[in-house]
Amino acid sequence: MVDGYSRLIDYLRISITDRCNLRCRYCMPNDLDLIPHSQILRYEEILRICAISANLGIRRIKVTGGEPLVRKGCLGFLKRLKAVDGIESISITTNGILLEPCVQAISEMGLDCVNISLDTLNPAVFAELSGMDALNLVLNSLHAALRAGLRVKVNCVLMRGINDGEILAIAELAEKYPVDVRFIELMPSEFGQEFIRFSGDEALSIIAHRFPGLKPESSFHGSGPAKYFTSPELLGSIGFIDAIGNCFCEGCNRIRLTSAGFLKLCLSHGDGLDLRAMLRSGATDIEMERAIEEAVRWKPKRHIFNEAQSVYMRMSQIGG
Repeated sequence: MVDGYSRLIDYLRISITDRCNLRCRYCMPNDLDLIPHSQILRYEEILRICAISANLGIRRIKVTGGEPLVRKGCLGFLKRLKAVDGIESISITTNGILLEPCVQAISEMGLDCVNISLDTLNPAVFAELSGMDALNLVLNSLHAALRAGLRVKVNCVLMRGINDGEILAIAELAEKYPVDVRFIELMPSEFGQEFIRFSGDEALSIIAHRFPGLKPESSFHGSGPAKYFTSPELLGSIGFIDAIGNCFCEGCNRIRLTSAGFLKLCLSHGDGLDLRAMLRSGATDIEMERAIEEAVRWKPKRHIFNEAQSVYMRMSQIGG
């Protein structure tokens, strides 16, 4: 598919649940209203959308949440997703709490990458930020995934005054292990607005001082917008996803499917397509293909995070 600005759209992020076993303050604090189960897409409905999307040129899919592994049957769904014709790459983003027991199954089904969220290496900060004293579970999952030979990316959301003092410690994971450590600028989502952004450029400056041989890397790391850097001192790479500081919308290749079946064209815009309504009203595959193609033509040119009309959705509902 090609949108109205001649961008090739070949990447779909799918949130399979808005539930999560953590309560990270910038994402999903306590006492939130959750989407009723009847309004969440069934796995069969998601697989149908994926098959239709593959016919339209979607080649890479990332499965997200909430926390995808809290949904019963997630591993079976991933295995079925791997069998969809036309899909070349499937990855999953997880907070790591439930990952360790699933590592062997994920490895055997041939998942292409596991993204593990890790905002801090300090147990006390982890507990304060996430609502659970479980840093050890995440680190155990990280090590188990590496032992299984999985490709691993570590995602760290930058927050001034929260974890900006740990940037080097987290970056050094790429020195010790063959992982991509990615620093993500905090986006002004519904709850993220309460925190102060620490820019990717600031983080890069700190890391470059520690690794003076750091240089841009052009080799393929996946479908996302991260800019990667490598150094002879690193076993892995350092990446930056800095949508606010360095807008990368002109190269955007993605659309998102929420757990409730809304095809979202851009994080900061409300426009999109209610695929759940089409699925449950008896639409044919051809009708859905045409509707998706038409919606993608109207994908916005760029985000408007810094403007008043930006739509601040909960990240737990749209998968980031």
